[in-house]
Amino acid sequence: MAWEFYPIGCCCSIEIFIILPIMKTTISFDPVEGSPIDDLIKYAIAPRPICFASTQDKQGQVNLSPFSYFNVFSLNPPVCVFSPLRRMRDASTKHTLENLREVPEVVINIVNHSLVQQQSLASTEYGKEVNEFEKSGLTMIPSELIAPPRVAESPVQFECKVREIVSLGEGRGHGNLVIAEVLRMHVQADLLDEGGKIDQAGLDLVARLGADWYCRVTKDNLFEVPKPLRDLGIGVDSLPESIRLSTVLTGNHLGLLGNVKVIPDQQETETLLDDPEVKELSDAFIGDPTARRLHFHRLAADYLDRGEVQHAWKILLLA
Repeated sequence: MAWEFYPIGCCCSIEIFIILPIMKTTISFDPVEGSPIDDLIKYAIAPRPICFASTQDKQGQVNLSPFSYFNVFSLNPPVCVFSPLRRMRDASTKHTLENLREVPEVVINIVNHSLVQQQSLASTEYGKEVNEFEKSGLTMIPSELIAPPRVAESPVQFECKVREIVSLGEGRGHGNLVIAEVLRMHVQADLLDEGGKIDQAGLDLVARLGADWYCRVTKDNLFEVPKPLRDLGIGVDSLPESIRLSTVLTGNHLGLLGNVKVIPDQQETETLLDDPEVKELSDAFIGDPTARRLHFHRLAADYLDRGEVQHAWKILLLA
């Protein structure tokens, strides 16, 4: 976290400073027609998960279309949402939306890296009579509870009934919020571990960003964030000032420190005095408390980056 020191006055010969975080300049945009927000929003609200929505009309003509305006919305009942936008060129509606109004059922098929090029191909605006399964080289398999078929290659598939379609307008780019209740979920068996959990890295998900950009969820870029305590964490505002205003610790570090129930007491902290790493630092900066504190904060930051919060707390308190 970056800070700046501002003088606010003096007392006798001592100048008094207030410490404030450095704020970056922002540029503002309003959502009016032709505003850059139409494009910029897709960069900012990202990454977005991608699904294939498979639908069919009342004559049985199948459509397959990818959506990144998509997410889960509820767990009980399980509900997914996605939004077929009206076309930007002429405000016409997409085949997915037309099909849902005729047959209010949809399979939401999750897109992973092995399907990313085929999902891009399926986004082509083929005519209504064209089957995007065939154009993109994907395999149709029957659903068990609804009429539209599933994508066999998709690692996870949700058979859904449409509860509601909320129109957000009739103009270009206006969305239609599809609220779809999950009736049955299918998961490729090799993705489930012994505990019945999905292997997050093995799922190999992709997500949509701005313009032509995508990202891939691999084992190397996965990380865990501890959930907030069931008992209330102390919060950043309760951190000692020397820690809260540290020039070394970032906002993420402070968030970890604030997510503890209690600060370690003196007895717990002193158990670290004989730690070789701590002792070496202490000996190196005898007579220079400012440098000592700086290096202790750097050491604590290293432990916080490794998720060892209690150890970091003790180092900071010793500083």
